[in-house]
Amino acid sequence: MLKGKTAVVTGSTSGIGLGVAKALAQQGASVMINGFGEAKEIEALRLSLERLSGAPAAYQDADMSKPGEAAAMIMAAELTLGKVDILVNNAGIQHVSPIEEFPADKWDMILAVNLSSSFHTIRAALPGMRARGWGRILNIASTHGLVASVNKSAYVAAKHGLIGLTKTVALETATTGITCNAICPGWVLTPLVQKQIDALASHQRMTEGEAKAKLLAEKQPSHDFATPEQIGGIAVFLCSDAADQIRGASLTVDGGWTAQ
Repeated sequence: MLKGKTAVVTGSTSGIGLGVAKALAQQGASVMINGFGEAKEIEALRLSLERLSGAPAAYQDADMSKPGEAAAMIMAAELTLGKVDILVNNAGIQHVSPIEEFPADKWDMILAVNLSSSFHTIRAALPGMRARGWGRILNIASTHGLVASVNKSAYVAAKHGLIGLTKTVALETATTGITCNAICPGWVLTPLVQKQIDALASHQRMTEGEAKAKLLAEKQPSHDFATPEQIGGIAVFLCSDAADQIRGASLTVDGGWTAQ
């Protein structure tokens, strides 16, 4: 379905971002991944994406906290892969603390990575999309773009801001072939979440299954995790012709979290 299209996915060397990158590659898209990790592992990922898509894949180590690097990554994708048809803003970081104890530098970094980087990549990618008359911008937000939780002031503020940015870009491109939407996952079983599960199990002397159940029971009524592959499938759908008139939407993948 996406043969001949080119995608950039930020924060895509693991977790949700990698799930999205693989799903787009499976549909034939050339993909540029971005993120941190061991050079050998990243090269193996890049080659695996080429095998999936039958098209070139690339990697950029741009630091999403730095505006210049975020914008330069889009230029690099245009030079390396020819264009940017699909932009998936997925890069994100987290810090948990009561607001009166929240380090100011952590606030600034979370806002930079989770919100401002999307502004910079969209700003850089839109001119090319407009020139070609087609584009898909997908912002990976969160249930925390719609509701809040304690001790996550910066993350919640950034993700709420990302939903607002999504709506604005959707309106500014409403009469074009470019769409902008957000995907709002709840608990997704990624390597980072698995670390939380392992830590909870160790700290409270639980089995892994008990720790998972406790984590899910607090928020997610389905008592089950979403998967990176499921998020990838939704990303593919939003790139399809069927999604042409889905604009400025926030699609929840949260097991009923925000239905409560």
